[in-house]
Amino acid sequence: MPSPYRALFAEPGTKAFSAAGLIGRMPLSMMGIGVVTMVSQLTGRYGLAGALSAAMALSAAAVGPQISRLVDRHGQRRVLRPATLVALAATAGLLLTAHLRGPDWVLFVCAAGIGTVPSLGAMVRSRWAALYRGTPMLHTAYSFESVVDEVCFIFGPIVSIGLSTAWFPEAGPLLAACFLAAGVLWLTAQRATEPEPHPRERHGGGSALRARGLQVLVATFVATGAIFGAVDVVTVAFADERGHKSTASLVLALYAAGSCVAGVVFGLLRFRGAPERRWLLGVAGMAVSMIPLLLVGNLPLLAVALFVAGLSIAPTMITTMSLIEEHVPRAQLTEGMTWVSTGLAVGIAVGSSVAGWVIDAAGARAGYGVPAVSGAVAVVVGFLGYRRLRRPATGRGGTVEQHSEREERHVA
Repeated sequence: MPSPYRALFAEPGTKAFSAAGLIGRMPLSMMGIGVVTMVSQLTGRYGLAGALSAAMALSAAAVGPQISRLVDRHGQRRVLRPATLVALAATAGLLLTAHLRGPDWVLFVCAAGIGTVPSLGAMVRSRWAALYRGTPMLHTAYSFESVVDEVCFIFGPIVSIGLSTAWFPEAGPLLAACFLAAGVLWLTAQRATEPEPHPRERHGGGSALRARGLQVLVATFVATGAIFGAVDVVTVAFADERGHKSTASLVLALYAAGSCVAGVVFGLLRFRGAPERRWLLGVAGMAVSMIPLLLVGNLPLLAVALFVAGLSIAPTMITTMSLIEEHVPRAQLTEGMTWVSTGLAVGIAVGSSVAGWVIDAAGARAGYGVPAVSGAVAVVVGFLGYRRLRRPATGRGGTVEQHSEREERHVA
């Protein structure tokens, strides 16, 4: 491991909470695609599969920020454990209903219950922020966590799709639930590194989404999430049409691998200048990378195109975390991070649902038009909101890069 990453773990407890976060985040990449695979195998209805995935994402979008707001006020342990129990019960209901060929409305109710899954990525990043806020190490920590996210997306779909196609249809989501339970229990058992809660009276009780810069980030990531949701569903269908459905997990793993490689390199670099410019370039890069998907005709070419497309994901997400620190009060950092995840969740819901209906109507290849259009929308929204990102609110924590630049100007 390069020395900047090794230095991250000099503080006691960092290895343990990062490992717990890795385990607890596996469902992020396993549950949605596992449900799509399970339902498509049991019913052959990609429209229903995509709609259930959308229901889970929309529920997470509605409930996730509220859970994180409670975490900021009351602490991770007191909030995450009961929220996880609700999600696990809903998962059990979904799998049982699907196995027994129960009515669709029960599937949707259970899918909505899964939305109480807490944002483990935000919980772990808030622990890093508590340790390294205002230092260059926080940029490295955010980069490392983006790499962890991509490791989950490399191996999660492989495991989830592989188990559901080779063993039994419900196997992928079932294992995802086990990972969630283990990760949350391990993380919340680590009290020494848990960030100090901030009671309501210390920051008024309003939502972090009142920050204008955060609104731009969330709106843009709705469109970005539509890219991710559509790519997942369409790739499974694309591989299925060619008689190699299980290969979809490997193709999607290469998409995440591209992001992982870019994230490792990005974390070793130190940047000068405005982070919002790099963020906008990253969003544009994600949009442009969707165009080749419209032209591919076989799985090997699709795998190459998705690997290249993944190169812009992690750098954009890392820069986003810096911008959140600039525009959101420290006492609401976990909620702010979760709002970006909420934007992604809403986008995933829209993208997976629309892609499912396009596949049913016109085939998988036509489905890649959905992420292409979503990328164009993301660029438009990012450009329109760029001025808000250039005007950080007063009284915020500030990004790592800005702290460094201020220190250099002071010395000069």
